[in-house]
Amino acid sequence: MTSMYDQHLDKNQANHAPLTPLTFLERAAYVYPDRLSVVHGTQRFTWKQTYARCRRLASALARLGVAKNDTVSVMLPNTPPMVEAHFGVPMCGAVLNTLNTRLDAETIAFMLRHAEAKVLVTDREFSPVVGMALALLKVKPIVIDVDDPAYEGGRHLGTIEYETFLAGGDPEYGWQNPADEWDAISLSYTSGTTGDPKGVVYHHRGAHLNAISNILNWGMPQHAVYLWTLPMFHCNGWCFPWTVAERAGVNVCLRRVEAKAALDAIRDHGVTHMCGAPIVYSMLINAPAELLAGLSHKIQGQVAGAAPPATIIEGAERIGIDLTHVYGLTEVYGPASVCSKQDDWSAMPIDRRAERNGRQGVRTPLQEALTVLDPETMRPVPWDGETMGEIMFRGNITMKGYLKNPAATDNAFESGWFHTGDLAVMQPDGYVKIRDRSKDIIISGGENISSIEVEEALYRHPAVLTAAVVAQPDPKWGETPRAYVELKPGATVTEDELRQFCRQYMAGFKVPKAIVFGDLPKTSTGKIQKFALRELAKSASAIE
Repeated sequence: MTSMYDQHLDKNQANHAPLTPLTFLERAAYVYPDRLSVVHGTQRFTWKQTYARCRRLASALARLGVAKNDTVSVMLPNTPPMVEAHFGVPMCGAVLNTLNTRLDAETIAFMLRHAEAKVLVTDREFSPVVGMALALLKVKPIVIDVDDPAYEGGRHLGTIEYETFLAGGDPEYGWQNPADEWDAISLSYTSGTTGDPKGVVYHHRGAHLNAISNILNWGMPQHAVYLWTLPMFHCNGWCFPWTVAERAGVNVCLRRVEAKAALDAIRDHGVTHMCGAPIVYSMLINAPAELLAGLSHKIQGQVAGAAPPATIIEGAERIGIDLTHVYGLTEVYGPASVCSKQDDWSAMPIDRRAERNGRQGVRTPLQEALTVLDPETMRPVPWDGETMGEIMFRGNITMKGYLKNPAATDNAFESGWFHTGDLAVMQPDGYVKIRDRSKDIIISGGENISSIEVEEALYRHPAVLTAAVVAQPDPKWGETPRAYVELKPGATVTEDELRQFCRQYMAGFKVPKAIVFGDLPKTSTGKIQKFALRELAKSASAIE
């Protein structure tokens, strides 16, 4: 029987439109045409100019024959063309594929081939590695070279430069909203530490909702000034290119994340918001005093990756950065949970505050659900802070799936939840706390050791800048913890001293059997490459 609420009350053009973040740019240009949109070195653009440039890009791509669901790959740092690609590419119906600028030629070639890239927009800086990648392809994309005024060097790989290409486009290009908000808007590849990387497909609906969720999650005000310390190639910069447009804010571009450049930008442009891994904030906190001079306003910072230790939270507060811990994966558009702060936390001692702020927390405003389930029974674990399960997400801010990989997609979405592979507990207040990746749990003598628990103990030591713990094969115990530690500049501590320090916070069998000092291998987003450390630990075990 048809309900009265269904009779002659259908969706139509007047009452329903597909959700897309592209409308944020159009509105910013309409309402605030003369407000600053993008800053990069001496370059300045307004929202009216950025909108025109994005329409030119869409038009020029369409004239090349780029159409709906064609892939346009970009190999760019955080510069104006990267901001423009987030709008111009999907404006012509194409799918934006942002490439990690730290990858090797073979991996880049795989991604271009797998994505069937029709066009590649690439900065001259990356011409050596991109040139090698293109040489590995039988079918090559059309190459558009970017000459950034802030960079000298490199060479052209294509036949046209970006600004010339834009000049051939129509600034009044009549782009359309997607016919279906489920249409793909972007393609991001996972790290691929085991086997080939997987292509994660985002849709317009998810990008729109996550961009808004960023605002709600952070209380982000109109005209915020956002510093690009987070690579835009990483989960589309957590959707912040679209968020900043909705806020009619300012994109402060950084070609490289360096302490001086970042701190100068904060002072010069009145930066209000920034995102990054703990290493980004550690770099700023430990910058020379002369670089820190003159910081006088409050900055909101989001930190993802490993939970920020007390020293980073305290140091960030000292220089005026209020940190919020977020958690997520590429498959959920970046952060999909947040450690929402409670009023009484601010009165706690720094160590207790760090413990509270270091949790993965609760779902972001527009994500439907975050939970910890037993992966075998798919039942929720008790809220006891002890029983481990797997973190799972469900909602609109979740990928369409993996490109050309139905088996992996089915596995990821088994039983109607996205399976993260991260092991966690649910604490009594309903906040999620990661214990480890399933592959990072150390099983020693039949006992489970959380590498994160050991890392948290190491981070408490004032000499420790960065720490990572992995399993080392052991003939007696099966596995034992092996720690890799990077010390703060000028700091000293011995292996025995650090082991004794750890015994204050954990059982003896959890204390690292070996501690190795030196620089840790990291990804371009500042995450520690544990897969590389696991290989080092295996090699060390064979020698020892």
